[in-house]
Amino acid sequence: MELITSRRNPLVGRLRALHQPKGRREQGLVLLEGTHQLQELLRLGLQPELVVATPAWIERHGSLLAEHSTPLQPVGDEVMAAVATTDHPDGVVATLVREALPIARGDGAFVLVLDQLQDPGNLGTLLRTALAAGVNEVWLGAGADPLQPKVLRASSGAALALPLLRLPQGDALLPLVQRAAAAGQQVVATVVEPGAQPYWQLDWSHPTVLMMGNEGAGLHPQLAALATHRVTIPHSAAVESLNVAVAAAPVLLERWRQGLNAAAGA
Repeated sequence: MELITSRRNPLVGRLRALHQPKGRREQGLVLLEGTHQLQELLRLGLQPELVVATPAWIERHGSLLAEHSTPLQPVGDEVMAAVATTDHPDGVVATLVREALPIARGDGAFVLVLDQLQDPGNLGTLLRTALAAGVNEVWLGAGADPLQPKVLRASSGAALALPLLRLPQGDALLPLVQRAAAAGQQVVATVVEPGAQPYWQLDWSHPTVLMMGNEGAGLHPQLAALATHRVTIPHSAAVESLNVAVAAAPVLLERWRQGLNAAAGA
């Protein structure tokens, strides 16, 4: 394709629209930025709809697309700066059809429920930890869009691999969690309160729904009321609570640790 050097080219407007939720909904596309995200996309067997790159990037990394039939659009550095959301793009962005991504069906054996999580960095970090911990599905009640560029970067590709279900309102999570509890799954709420069970004392081998709340308000009371177990992370009283992404790591990975111990003792 011919090199695009003008920021007035219609492609620039279409890609910039993907920075916002409305643009992603209307076009049915997700914007991925940087070589690492493109590599993750291809590693997962997902086919980009379009790759947009500078001549310098194509010279260095063109072989990355050699086995794929993805359309490649060369653009100048100024155009790349206009379509990327980062201050210093590394020379490539790609678009992906949203329908190509895995979607949660509501029946995972290990489900992470996030109630109105607002910070994109927290969400991206948490999704990466969830993938490392073997989470099957993530249900999101409102909050940050998991397919926005900042979340995709922070998740290092995990948001592309995890089956996600994002609901427009936090209270829309209630029937899903109720159904999981009725099916016999243990519903676990992470809380900061005296008397809650340390997270490592819970038997995580059972089918589990783990619920974590908003950075400021915590878990909605109606969701918390559905919990069959309440766990906490004991820590110094010097701080009132832990960052939600930090708190998620030991709790999520405890299930994996218990599984390893059970296998070693078998």
